[in-house]
Amino acid sequence: MASEQLQEIKQSEKAEVAKYFNGMGFDRWNRIYSDSDEVNKVQRNIRIGHQKTVDEVLSWLKESGTLKEMSFCDVGCGVGSLCLPLAAMGAGSIAASDISESMVAETRRRAELAGIDLSRITFNTSDLETLQGSFHTVICLDVFIHYPQEAAEEMVRHLCGLAQERLIVSFAPYTHLLALLKRIGQFFPGPSKTTRAYTLREKGIILAAKECGFSPSRRKFNQAPFYFSQLVEFHRD
Repeated sequence: MASEQLQEIKQSEKAEVAKYFNGMGFDRWNRIYSDSDEVNKVQRNIRIGHQKTVDEVLSWLKESGTLKEMSFCDVGCGVGSLCLPLAAMGAGSIAASDISESMVAETRRRAELAGIDLSRITFNTSDLETLQGSFHTVICLDVFIHYPQEAAEEMVRHLCGLAQERLIVSFAPYTHLLALLKRIGQFFPGPSKTTRAYTLREKGIILAAKECGFSPSRRKFNQAPFYFSQLVEFHRD
């Protein structure tokens, strides 16, 4: 795909995602990633699946050593499902970033309610492409669902440039079954959804990281009805 065409796709997707998650998407996903009972069965299952992914990442981080000596970037932090428990675990510093101002504001609100020391968290509204900084560990969970294969691979390379030692990402993996479900409209709930949902080929994601000197160290596939996520941890060679 030509570079100009890829840039146009990324800009289109970025604008669509930002609009969605600052509007109806924020209301919907804020409910899903909460204890609210105002969710349907599909949304509840997505909540369960996403929490499995978050819990797996937190367990990996616990094994990695003294968290207070590490810096983290939670890319696409949403409402803080990962960065808030990570802060509670004693992480040294956390940059919580999301393309949606509404999501970032909700993360801050939940942090305040939880009594978390806000001096240890930097809140930032930014798209993935323009995110800057240097962190021991960069984590990007369930964000690539909004980007096609080539754009997602380019973003992996960008995130590798921000990570000193480790990158953790999750994405909906391409399988023939999921491709079929997506085509018949059963992959994601709700007729009013406004963002496209992409499944990605794991080989391309891994090759993109390897180009930047990162190799996969472990993988975990998490699922619940209507939720499918391939989790991969990379370490710098």
